[in-house]
Amino acid sequence: MTAPSPRHPAERPDTGALIRGRTRVGDWEITVLTDGFFFLDGGAMFGVIPRPLWLRRVPADDQNRILLGTNTVVLRNGQTTVVIETGIGDKLTPKQQQIYAAKALLPQAFAAAEIPLTSVDIVLNSHLHFDHSGWNTRRDDSGQLVATFPRARYFAQRGEVHDSRLQRERDGVSYMADNYEPLLASGQMTLLDGNAPIHPDIHVELFPGHTPQLQAIHIESRGQHACYISDLIPTSAHLDLTWGMAYDLDPLTVIEQRKRFYARAIPEDWLVLFTHDHHCPFARLAWNDRGRPVVRPTPDAADQAPQAG
Repeated sequence: MTAPSPRHPAERPDTGALIRGRTRVGDWEITVLTDGFFFLDGGAMFGVIPRPLWLRRVPADDQNRILLGTNTVVLRNGQTTVVIETGIGDKLTPKQQQIYAAKALLPQAFAAAEIPLTSVDIVLNSHLHFDHSGWNTRRDDSGQLVATFPRARYFAQRGEVHDSRLQRERDGVSYMADNYEPLLASGQMTLLDGNAPIHPDIHVELFPGHTPQLQAIHIESRGQHACYISDLIPTSAHLDLTWGMAYDLDPLTVIEQRKRFYARAIPEDWLVLFTHDHHCPFARLAWNDRGRPVVRPTPDAADQAPQAG
């Protein structure tokens, strides 16, 4: 009998909850679902930041791995259902599965939230790395790749597809063609060229650095504003300007784009949606007394944390 895997030091009673949080922005109900947590090397996730510093914010296991989320945001206004990001999925190779210990729970999370996959109208990928687009597709009973959300129109940046096909030494491993090439072939995925409206309340805006075409997703309704900033700021532990990732293709651009983001998000009181923060899927930000961006300590009453499950 195989001994159970030891718990990661970041795990807590609510870590297994499939619904990571709920809140509202104007007319839109926001539900954060998860494909399950996974592990990455803490040094890679914090780049040039020394281990003793980042360990003050996030614990690591005996392999130096930190616990990360795969947050999928579902937006509903009673007429339209929008999905932002689709997790890692279930198409990893055995070697990748051993490395990341991915859970492939997103369909279960949709079921737990009572949101049918067939109800989704729009799917938005901030970029096409495998941990953001894994459930774009699935294999049917015959083994064919099909859209996980059969009625949806998918949107991604044209430059992301172009770069993925180059299979460069630096970032080729981050892309899995099975997550998007079938959708391109069927015409179900629309490619964007820069900033673009998606819906009267939703638009995308480029924030390059992690990849050259990384796009944030803005939701604006009734004077309120939320933004899914994706891997420009992957977790609430990455708020400092220089706390980037080794995975970022252009670290200096990341710093400048974070400045640009905070210049609007903090004074305008945006709700910031984090892509990889399993225990803090969204927050409002403030400047601390040292002039650094931090999570505002008092959440809105409408914001609900995950329940233990």
